[in-house]
Amino acid sequence: MKGTRWSWFRLWAIGLLGLLLWIGCQKSPLPMQSTGKPQSSPIPAVTVEVSDGLVCVEGVQNSGALFKLCMPENWNGDLFVWAHGYESPLKPISLPEDAELVSLVTGMGYAYATTSYSKTGLAIKQGLQDVVDVVHLFQEHFAEPVDVFLVGGSEGGAVTTLAVEQHPEVFSGGLALCGPVGDFARQINYFGDFRVVFDYFFPGVLPGSAVDIPLEVMFNFESKYIPRILNAIHAEPDKTLQLLRVTRAPYDPTDPSTIDETVVSVLWFNVFSTNDGRQTLGGQPFDNMNRRYRGSEDDRALNAGVQRFAADPAALAEIERYYQTSGNLQRHIVSIHTIGDPVVPYWHQPMYRKKVQQAGKSHFYDAAPILRYGHCTFEPEEVLAAFAVLVARVKGESVADVQMRLPTPKTRKIFRQFYNTLQETMAVSEPAF
Repeated sequence: MKGTRWSWFRLWAIGLLGLLLWIGCQKSPLPMQSTGKPQSSPIPAVTVEVSDGLVCVEGVQNSGALFKLCMPENWNGDLFVWAHGYESPLKPISLPEDAELVSLVTGMGYAYATTSYSKTGLAIKQGLQDVVDVVHLFQEHFAEPVDVFLVGGSEGGAVTTLAVEQHPEVFSGGLALCGPVGDFARQINYFGDFRVVFDYFFPGVLPGSAVDIPLEVMFNFESKYIPRILNAIHAEPDKTLQLLRVTRAPYDPTDPSTIDETVVSVLWFNVFSTNDGRQTLGGQPFDNMNRRYRGSEDDRALNAGVQRFAADPAALAEIERYYQTSGNLQRHIVSIHTIGDPVVPYWHQPMYRKKVQQAGKSHFYDAAPILRYGHCTFEPEEVLAAFAVLVARVKGESVADVQMRLPTPKTRKIFRQFYNTLQETMAVSEPAF
């Protein structure tokens, strides 16, 4: 690659970061068995010339998902597939608002493809099918790419990881950003645990329970219930700190506003994901019947008073079959994750690394922690470094060659720091439940 192309990488990373924070990490049918044949859309697709030399095709997939494909005039032979993050189940399906990302990716010479998924809410299972299908649609409408890079954030990070694990014949590699890839059942329990402990310390603030959310709460969460939550935690800061200690939900001690952000963002996911998750999984998946909560001023009272719920076996079986990663890689995955992620905790990353090690596939996995608070709060240079590593791994390029072509001293420094962690076994303290 020439230096001008790597300058495009920096622009791409900036564009991807902005879109990632907006659509990739939003409150952020069975997996298709590939036949190797393109899958036709159920109704005729519409072809539009977006600009000189750039042609995009939009249509509907067999699953009902919407898709977009874009082919640049200067195609480099590779395909970039974007897997978006979680969307509220109250929203209708829609394509990501990705005009800037399309422009940047295709400007680098990559073809571009994305899908809405066939549902909003919990859509990992459906999203996996739809990203595989959108590659087949690209082959049908344009040509077979040399390499296919799947990139996703938050829920899209889980879609990316599962798709690369299960469909090495489709994807050359994946960039998974801040996804729940270590243990999906534990991710659900994290949201549920936070809600029941919140309800113990602040009873009556949120109607319903950790496993049953009234529609009125969902419809009025921002206008009515966020102010109630903030008023409650500000009025009793000691209880708020106990809540965070017990749940191990991260915040930045140097920035008190991150306490508000952590509490509201985790409760947002409990409110908007619970009912849809129960319906999608075929049962109630949260289980804290044998959980021993620790970290409050009176753990005995907490454990005696907190609400208890038992998971439905059908929901747990569905999670185990379709939502849990295996670590059994045949293609390369690069992953980055912020240490202080309050929504998808960082412990997912070392848990997934352990799976990869147990499968004997460590040579297919590169990952590094980002020392920062927030969900998917990456700097452009960090995204660039991660994508650069993925391209180097897939294309068989040396690390030295990649580093030499990176455009700025800051990018090269971050790349060196990132790469120095790749062979380390990352460990963080696990929640003591």
